[in-house]
Amino acid sequence: MSGLQVSTWKRYGHDRLYVNRSDGEKVAWFDRRTGYLKLLVEDQRDAVLDALAPYLVTSPVPVAHKELRSEDDLAGNRPGDALQGKVDELTPGFWRWALARLSGRSLEVDSWRTGLVGERRVGVALERLVRQGWRVLHSIPLASDVDIDHLLIGPGGAFCFNTKCHRRARVWVGDDSVRIGGQSYPYVRKSRAEARRASAALTRACGFAVEVQPVLAFVAVAELMVVPTLRDVRVLREQDITVFKHLKAEWASDKAELVYQAARSRQTWTRS
Repeated sequence: MSGLQVSTWKRYGHDRLYVNRSDGEKVAWFDRRTGYLKLLVEDQRDAVLDALAPYLVTSPVPVAHKELRSEDDLAGNRPGDALQGKVDELTPGFWRWALARLSGRSLEVDSWRTGLVGERRVGVALERLVRQGWRVLHSIPLASDVDIDHLLIGPGGAFCFNTKCHRRARVWVGDDSVRIGGQSYPYVRKSRAEARRASAALTRACGFAVEVQPVLAFVAVAELMVVPTLRDVRVLREQDITVFKHLKAEWASDKAELVYQAARSRQTWTRS
């Protein structure tokens, strides 16, 4: 027995579960509305999840157990599918394209094509992990016409990938933002937000707490510098994705499969 106690707290629009030791020391809290889990004692992760499990069963037949229609199955999505649609929409006719190239002007579609290349390269690297027991989904549609680039699920847990392609760029990653060529980008905050949305959606679908960790993956950069204080978002280059093969196994295979089956259903993400 872990000796952990769970109490509910509902005030000011919040609905939380607090996990404490028998002496009253706070170990973690879980927001039932957003699916966000805050661990205050890192080495108690497994005990916290076990203690929370009885409080998180929301349906006798979670999405992961329901029959999946072909039109709702996201397993067939290819890396960059969402971006490919935007590229097709913005690609100009031949003469407009030729005129832009002759005048040295860039086209709006160029940045979308760069992003598409990045997602495809990261997608290929992630698919190589399947032989080590991982599952991968790509281009997961969320509300408000946005998507999750990649979702990796397996022995080491669940990871939400935000892919960025900046050819030959020197990239500095801070605690909340990224600097490239004198410009600031909200990539770190966006990665956190997407992981929280994924965690909330999968928690609702599975009926137990599913923590999704954010990953910011850079493609084709010349240099990548990350501040040592950034610990809640993994930052790496595409060639470093192989490190996931060596992660400590946190999930049993049946849990990973259950989360994957929930994640591949379009219905899981309709409210996300």
